[in-house]
Amino acid sequence: MQDGCAPLLSSNKQMSPDFLVIGAGVAGLRAAIDLASGGAVLVVAKESLRESSSEYAQGGIAVALSDDDEVELHEQDTLHAGDGLCNRAAVHTLVEEGPAAIQQLIEWGAEFDRSGSRLAFTREAAHSRSRILHAHGDSTGHEIARTLYRKAASLPNVVFRSYSAINDLLLDDRGIAGALLNHEPLAARAVLLATGGLGHVYLNTTNPEVAAGDGVAMAYRAGAEIQDLEFVQFHPTALHLPGAPRFLLSEALRGEGALLRNVAGERFTDEMAPRDVVARAIVSEMERTASPHVLLDLTHREPGFIRRRFPRIYETCLHYSIDLERQPAPVAPAAHYAMGGVRTDLEGRTSLERLYAAGEAACTGVHGANRLASNSLLEGLVFGARAARAMLADRLAAPASPRPASPAPDGQLDLRQVQETAWQCCGIIRSGTGLTEAGRILGAAPAPGARNPHQVALLIARCALARRESRGAHYRTDYPKPCASPALHSIVQKDAADIAFR
Repeated sequence: MQDGCAPLLSSNKQMSPDFLVIGAGVAGLRAAIDLASGGAVLVVAKESLRESSSEYAQGGIAVALSDDDEVELHEQDTLHAGDGLCNRAAVHTLVEEGPAAIQQLIEWGAEFDRSGSRLAFTREAAHSRSRILHAHGDSTGHEIARTLYRKAASLPNVVFRSYSAINDLLLDDRGIAGALLNHEPLAARAVLLATGGLGHVYLNTTNPEVAAGDGVAMAYRAGAEIQDLEFVQFHPTALHLPGAPRFLLSEALRGEGALLRNVAGERFTDEMAPRDVVARAIVSEMERTASPHVLLDLTHREPGFIRRRFPRIYETCLHYSIDLERQPAPVAPAAHYAMGGVRTDLEGRTSLERLYAAGEAACTGVHGANRLASNSLLEGLVFGARAARAMLADRLAAPASPRPASPAPDGQLDLRQVQETAWQCCGIIRSGTGLTEAGRILGAAPAPGARNPHQVALLIARCALARRESRGAHYRTDYPKPCASPALHSIVQKDAADIAFR
């Protein structure tokens, strides 16, 4: 993504930014563009500016722009997928502001696929209309991130830097005062957490390694409210081969006719059902057939179709000796997206002064208990811009005597143990017994390098144990139905006596 347009800092001492944006995916980049009008902006990323979940988003971005679509229909589909837990105001904001956000992207140079001169739309599960825009077949996230980076990098007030570690937030007597990066303090008038997802808390995930829940863990330790962390979406179809990464095989494949078959070649579920339903059906079929995977079959499509429509997916599978035009791909579910995160209002404000959050690290309630496919990139655009406007509008005092949150003692529980525990006990199908066991194991102190994933895994286990029902992506065998009472959000905060539902 980096193409030499923006400077990189070599030392924290060279800059005391007005605005610190932690994360260089869609939400962080979109916010940086607007923040540049109000002061110096430093955008930081862990490891590499190229690594973010946005970069790996294949399927597309959902928006009501086609002739047969309406924002009201997009709103209804999102609410239905959220299984009673969506914040209706957040959903309305998302779908209402989405079309203008896409048009602006196009003005900035985003190249979405077209049919002639018209934008080309496809359909994914639980959408009532074909409203998914895509770019270069299956590289939508990369195209959007490229466009936003070039725009942000052209602005003189925006500077980028990558770090090997993003350790903690800094505090002063009024709230958040900056962040500890590579164990060096960097003060700022306001901080935006746009750190993305938490998939690498789990053993199997479609997420890049940087998606380890850093923003949620840091915000929790600083005292911010965390909401709905038990709701983790597991994508049904990740490539499942020994020695290969759990590469996402987009839901758009099923939208284009891909079939799910067991190892005997038999179909066993509705491919276009919501993701949580399909993921559980696959797990059940794997258990029934004692197989580590099922098969995703698109061999009945005409020759050349997959290569044209999904070039990145096709070439990746071919690299692992799977020719999708001639043979089905072995797939299994993997952790994919977090509906919960740092609790915010519709402008990205958290419960702590001078701390904002947007994108997957945040929880506005827009996704409820289960995210509607391809709403995440749109969320990053819409709420990244809204958070920036709030940061510019708020009267933000300069930080005074910033200090890091209290360090935790190092222990022996390593990252692999954390991931295995999360996968086995806090995964697709849960139980009170398993979640209690997760809490016991994760009660041990983490080893160096596992602190943030450990913190997030423990919070997921606690929140999932407290929610005694099944709803959306959260499924418990001991409470297999949703509660009859109105759905409530789980709120967890450091030093609070227990998890609150409200």
